[in-house]
Amino acid sequence: MSLPIVKLNAGIHVMHLFYRIDRARWAALPVGESARALANLEALCKANAADSTPRLCTYANVGGKADLAFFLLAKELGELGQMHRDLEACFPPGILSTVYSYLSVTELTEYMPTEEDNLRMVANEKLEPGSEAHSKRLAELQAKMDEYRHYRLYPELPDWEIMCFYPMNKRRLLGDNWYMLDFDTRKKLMGGHARVGRKYAGRVTQLISGSTGLDDWEWGVTLVAHQLDPIKEIIYEMRFDEVSARFGEFGTFYINLRLSPADIWQHLKL
Repeated sequence: MSLPIVKLNAGIHVMHLFYRIDRARWAALPVGESARALANLEALCKANAADSTPRLCTYANVGGKADLAFFLLAKELGELGQMHRDLEACFPPGILSTVYSYLSVTELTEYMPTEEDNLRMVANEKLEPGSEAHSKRLAELQAKMDEYRHYRLYPELPDWEIMCFYPMNKRRLLGDNWYMLDFDTRKKLMGGHARVGRKYAGRVTQLISGSTGLDDWEWGVTLVAHQLDPIKEIIYEMRFDEVSARFGEFGTFYINLRLSPADIWQHLKL
């Protein structure tokens, strides 16, 4: 059977999967089944190891909310769905139980700088219109904006040791309804929010994927880092920003260690 081809106008599909292993069933597996499952998963990961898509990353969850975590990226929805089912088929029937799954897509934020913003910025720098310095500065800002657009839509997250995932909403209460604010107010607030995030460049890399109408929350947040410290720090500092303090609602947080399938087998004693 071939699945229908469903692509986005721009961007890629994202899936986060969290599973628990039925230890009693695993212990009762025939000899060789564990090795066969590992070989299947290794082959699937090798076939989906692109910098951006298709990509399948394997993790061990820390904290007991799940045993296994997976991060999937694909340009086409059917490809993502097939990767999901192929992943589950790597394991013997009945072994995995889903703890949590989250579907989202990469997207551009409506609050990102525009060409008009760039022109205002250059004007504030007192550069003479038409001058070489003026043109060079505009070109620099345009290149920066183009790069941001590309990596927002087609991310290449570094393969760091820690992956934190959580879903979030913007609040819709009587006094604090994000969607009742005018656009200029929302853009100004998000500008301050983004400045906090930029302070952690090189320590935390993030992917904000959209899920309004696709899953139970509006955004999925994926943070990757070498250590837990900067993840804790950035989330704590964001709490004091008005966007989070007044309008942020957050789901369950999952902390995960990036491990190869073979290392997961050793870590979980499979």
